[in-house]
Amino acid sequence: MSTVVSSTTTRVLNSNLAQKIMSADEAAALIKSGDQVGMSGFTGSGYPKAVPIELARHIADANFRGQKFQVSVFTGASTGPELDGALAMAGGIHLRLPYQSDPETRKRINAGEMDYMDIHLSHVAQFVEYGFLGKLDVALIEVTAVLEDGRLVPSSSIGNNKTWIDQAERVILEVNSWQPAALEGMHDIYYGLQPPPNRGPIPLVRPGQRIGTPYLEVPPEKVVAIVLTDSPDRNSAFKAPDQASKRIAGHILEFLGWEVKKGRMPANLLPLQSGVGNIANAVLFGLEEGPFEGLTSYTEVIQDGMIRLLKSGKLTSVSATAFSMSPDMLNEVNADMANYRERIVLRSQEISNHPEIIRRLGVIAMNGMIEADIYGNVNSTHVMGSRIQNGIGGSGDFARNGYLSIFMAPSTAQHGTISTIVPMVSHVDHTEHDVQVVVTEQGLADLRGLSPRQRAHLIIEKCSSPDYKPLLLDYLNRSERLSYGKHTPHLLGESLGWHNRYLRTGNMRPHEEN
Repeated sequence: MSTVVSSTTTRVLNSNLAQKIMSADEAAALIKSGDQVGMSGFTGSGYPKAVPIELARHIADANFRGQKFQVSVFTGASTGPELDGALAMAGGIHLRLPYQSDPETRKRINAGEMDYMDIHLSHVAQFVEYGFLGKLDVALIEVTAVLEDGRLVPSSSIGNNKTWIDQAERVILEVNSWQPAALEGMHDIYYGLQPPPNRGPIPLVRPGQRIGTPYLEVPPEKVVAIVLTDSPDRNSAFKAPDQASKRIAGHILEFLGWEVKKGRMPANLLPLQSGVGNIANAVLFGLEEGPFEGLTSYTEVIQDGMIRLLKSGKLTSVSATAFSMSPDMLNEVNADMANYRERIVLRSQEISNHPEIIRRLGVIAMNGMIEADIYGNVNSTHVMGSRIQNGIGGSGDFARNGYLSIFMAPSTAQHGTISTIVPMVSHVDHTEHDVQVVVTEQGLADLRGLSPRQRAHLIIEKCSSPDYKPLLLDYLNRSERLSYGKHTPHLLGESLGWHNRYLRTGNMRPHEEN
């Protein structure tokens, strides 16, 4: 394994590629209007931070002169203000996929000023590889270093970087010396996936197993620019778990203990997957205090709670595609990266989110939601059915293929003025067929083996807020008497009208991300 020297100038160790070092402004000029650009980045980690800002400036200048300049931006997931924020402010994004969390980007998507394609994260790489989305013109990728032989040390996320480099006509690299040199060796890039009909099994049978190489490979002739940077990832502090989050975590831990007692799960559980956010972190914090030992994780992002579990010894290995940590935890991990390298594996997201692996390992999927209906359908993306929040991300990959599929949220939002348990969700991301457990601070509904009407009574009983329970029961009872069919009783006009409560409150802001 090569040793990466920590200074900026020595992060590009290949002499031929070093001749392609240029300014961010010069590199941005190589991206043309109409280009489709695959950019690195996943939940604020490992995204390019210099070239997108200069590209946004070029776009703003062109638009000021009356020359429309837009590009399509494909990433791993959400990025940061230097990328999504800057390009959105300049009006420079034609199409964005697959996931975003930037306020300006969200505003423009919901105003109809930017096209957005919400797509399962496991589908993105293959959509590009199969040609479903057309030609990829440019890959703009942050890396930690370029080695003597031209291989790339990946950054703090991998996402779709392998696919972007493989498929793009031109590659621009940002070599970020802020990223710890000790990241080298943490990654596992699998180059064995073939397109159908030649695709064979992925030889991964344990969460911490390595099946590839620690490095990204790039044909040197594709590299048109290298930009040296020294900029931190975007990171946001997590709130301390509130009482609702703690109660949700308590319900889930009690449920997992019951599954072990019933013999449906080993004493050290099955590999854990956890969505991003404060509630997810509360569950992880609860596991730190809980009885389970020897845990493993096969997930998308590594959050504070997982690092704490690693430090406590309760978690033995973590597989993900990116970090997503608070500033304090990020500083701590970066300062001690070498000690985490053997217990953390960062993979391409086409592997971290691959249905084959999720099903084989028996992953316990725990994800947040905006709302669930009484039959177990879940909306995790849209407010009032039309206003996108962030996107489906990888929750569908894990929900449909996991051993257990758990969705969680507080029972109300907006200070109690909105119920997150409704007669019919305004938008469906996860159908009742993919949802096994619904949890709020009120309780947990285990939906396995139940008919729709049984599910409805249980969700209302266990998960709804006392303020809304009578309304939901009244709706269900009348539906059971009056609906056209009795299998999944609904009064359609009334169930859809339930969402008028958003309008009645006069507050159109969505609740906290889960």
